[in-house]
Amino acid sequence: MPFCYYPDPVGGTETYVAALAEAQQANGYEIAITAPGEKNQTYMHQGFPVHRFGVGSMSLRQLYGEGDPTAAANVEEILDRVRPDILHLHAFTGAVSPPLARSAGLRKIPVVFTYHTPTVTCCRGTMLEWGNRVCDGEMRVKRCTGCMLDGKGLPKTAGMLLGTLPPAAGRFAGTAGLKGGIWTALRSTELVAIRHTAVRRFLLEETDHIFAVCDWVRTVLVANGVPPGKITLSRQGTRTPSPLPAGTTARAASPAPSSPIRLAFLGRVDRVKGVDILIDALALLPRLEVRLDVFAVAQGEEARRLEKELVAKAHFDPRIRFMPPVAANDVVETLCGYDALLVPSQVLETGPLVIYEAFAAGIPVVGSALGGIAELVRNGETGLLVGERSATAWADAIRRLIEEPGLLRKLKAAPKPTRSAKDAAGDAAKVYAALLNPTAVFAGSLQGKEI
Repeated sequence: MPFCYYPDPVGGTETYVAALAEAQQANGYEIAITAPGEKNQTYMHQGFPVHRFGVGSMSLRQLYGEGDPTAAANVEEILDRVRPDILHLHAFTGAVSPPLARSAGLRKIPVVFTYHTPTVTCCRGTMLEWGNRVCDGEMRVKRCTGCMLDGKGLPKTAGMLLGTLPPAAGRFAGTAGLKGGIWTALRSTELVAIRHTAVRRFLLEETDHIFAVCDWVRTVLVANGVPPGKITLSRQGTRTPSPLPAGTTARAASPAPSSPIRLAFLGRVDRVKGVDILIDALALLPRLEVRLDVFAVAQGEEARRLEKELVAKAHFDPRIRFMPPVAANDVVETLCGYDALLVPSQVLETGPLVIYEAFAAGIPVVGSALGGIAELVRNGETGLLVGERSATAWADAIRRLIEEPGLLRKLKAAPKPTRSAKDAAGDAAKVYAALLNPTAVFAGSLQGKEI
């Protein structure tokens, strides 16, 4: 159960879920996908039944806590109809919420959860405390309230002050029906406290096992009281690519850079993904011979508005091209035609999956020195890490990539780590088996391990 699913516009998590499902099916599992949608419907997509469940409206308390009751009721019907042996959640949202896990528990269905994004435990959604330093991830109402309000544009001092209000003050405002603007801000400590309670209960009581897809996620889970034995570190993996056209991989493996140098960005249209920083960085390098192709996926009206803004911003730079999104099956082959992938994320990523896809294509990655990116990219070996979140720092990295003698050739030639969805499916199979047969000799041996 991911956040959304095809044929809707999807992100890295859904791409990974589709690849994982294919690998699990090849291992003999019967797979069904379920995800929120505009209405209840069932259809087939690439050989899998997809059960979409309709969502309803939520109060603020439901949005931060128990989630959408309409969605929960619709999922109960799906569970009774499909009767799965395992429910594997790949999201934690208002629609994919704690009652779903409880419903599965009442039906004796083990629940596995994969932590994919910082929004699970971080109300700001970035895991950057006050937006400028990596947070330890421990959920604390006062600190998290101030940081969340700062992220919404409230001055830091005002956010810190509102963070000191007791949750009871917010409950009073909510009971009185006061909402919008300052009243919602006054309710923030109450809402954050509700969120923290719901998340802790979900992680500690309503899930049977949790997959952390990177080291920092495992650290955050432990910081919030999840027993280490309940966590397995299992990184994402790419869809096993179909045979590429003859010579494709050879072109990617060639250490000789293109002329001009070809750079690519693949990801969602979102300010946290940093495309605007790349545009500003190239503006600081007007004479540099380079081409940047942006393969961006716009999900929702806000993203489409931002996409138009970014296209207009890059309009006067012919070196930057906005390209149609790439189908998941074609990402590796597409990246084979580039010299490097740029990943300027401004939040702690848990992957991202596209880094493994770049490595599968044989090209280096220039990425932000944050979270999962910093865990995957070896600075100066398989790519470059950019320590400062600024256009100037990115301009320096791009200039270095192109002008430093032999650097790009060295980065392209270096062996790249790879991981496939087949590897991830093998990890999941071991945990599933342990949950379905807890008395097996091997059941306890997997807990808390990196596999």
